Amino acid sequence: MSNSKSLIIAVDFDGTIVENKYPGIGKPKMFAFETLKKLQKKGHRLILWTYRYGRELQEAVDFCEKNGLTFYAVNQSFPEEEYDAVVSRKINADLFIDDRNIGGFLGWGEIYQLLFKEKPRNHSKSKGWFSFLKK
Repeated sequence: MSNSKSLIIAVDFDGTIVENKYPGIGKPKMFAFETLKKLQKKGHRLILWTYRYGRELQEAVDFCEKNGLTFYAVNQSFPEEEYDAVVSRKINADLFIDDRNIGGFLGWGEIYQLLFKEKPRNHSKSKGWFSFLKK
């Protein structure tokens, strides 16, 4: 997939952006915030798409904002959408990033590489990916 068009990307929270400690908030997954911010910088719209609601949802939103990530929408297809039993609860997105995909969660480095078909300068899983994302 190339970055030639803007995508709407729905992203799960628990087990995807952070380690799964629901209803608490786990530690951030390696490169999650760096990758998501880079996707936004490239013009893609991110939707937080999570099972959380109420206080737990607000905690997740606040945690992401504290880490420099503000979503286009949260548990809805666009910011102004109002659920009224006529509107589908299914999010309208081009891609879904979730730890419950068939085959499990790939990891943020691999997700970025798949989206942009770019190779990291250094193939080490830690230092190399971080310097690659900083480009």
